Amino acid sequence: MLRKLFLSLLLAAGCLPLSAARPGFTLWQLPPQGPSQMNSYVIRTDAGRVAVIDGGTAADAPYLRGFLAALGNRVEWWFVTHPHVDHMGALTEILRSPGGIEIGTVWQSPMSDAQLDTDLNRRKPADAYLEALAASGLHVENLTEPGREMRLDGLHLKVLQVNDTATLVNAYNNASIVLRLWDKRKSLLMLGDTGEESGDRLLRSVPREELDCDYIQMAHHGQMGVREEFYRTVRFRACLWPTPLWVWNNDVGEGYDTAWMKTPETRRWMDEKGITEHHCAWQGLVKIE
Repeated sequence: MLRKLFLSLLLAAGCLPLSAARPGFTLWQLPPQGPSQMNSYVIRTDAGRVAVIDGGTAADAPYLRGFLAALGNRVEWWFVTHPHVDHMGALTEILRSPGGIEIGTVWQSPMSDAQLDTDLNRRKPADAYLEALAASGLHVENLTEPGREMRLDGLHLKVLQVNDTATLVNAYNNASIVLRLWDKRKSLLMLGDTGEESGDRLLRSVPREELDCDYIQMAHHGQMGVREEFYRTVRFRACLWPTPLWVWNNDVGEGYDTAWMKTPETRRWMDEKGITEHHCAWQGLVKIE
């Protein structure tokens, strides 16, 4: 029943049949299924093969399962940008109970024990993910150097940045893998939860033409991620916001911009840059093709 539901959803969104697909890939930004911020992207190539970036929280796992079932229940590549529960919680649940989902390779950039210990509250779910991954028997690729280029049908991918194990400041977010995706029609820069320090490192170490893109995934859900200088330096035309409404408005019940999030500040940066195309997870399923 769930698979039929998602098949009808994808048909309604114009995602099927494969025979109509153009060379390249389609990317979906999945909406949050609970109150938490989350990061979840599903990619389907022109030949029908599937990749996932992160996947969201444990609460997002049922929705993600249904989405993947509608695409054939096979994921060739699964990238975990970093081990925060709002990024790998759904995958942890799927690793424990696959429910028919097959995964080819899990890609990650391991954190050191010293980095994991910088936040003991976050270490427990990180360890649970790593234990589930080890028990799964899946093929795992640990990315320790940037620069790897890969291709899956019409999807081109380059790993622009991996975890620097010497970094202890904001260690979990700064451990985020940064990916560039492109085909003949579009390019995307996927920042995960990249923080100020790792954003500065990107500007120093990656050629500008590899950072410039059509779509940029807003770092750390669009608040307290990379610095304003990063967004001012990189050229892009549209933003992907993996952001629930309360984070978007910085409102936990007391009104607009009354909580601790910095999203309104980032939104102002985008206004000043002249960006008018915004794709927000709180608005529902987003499709980029």
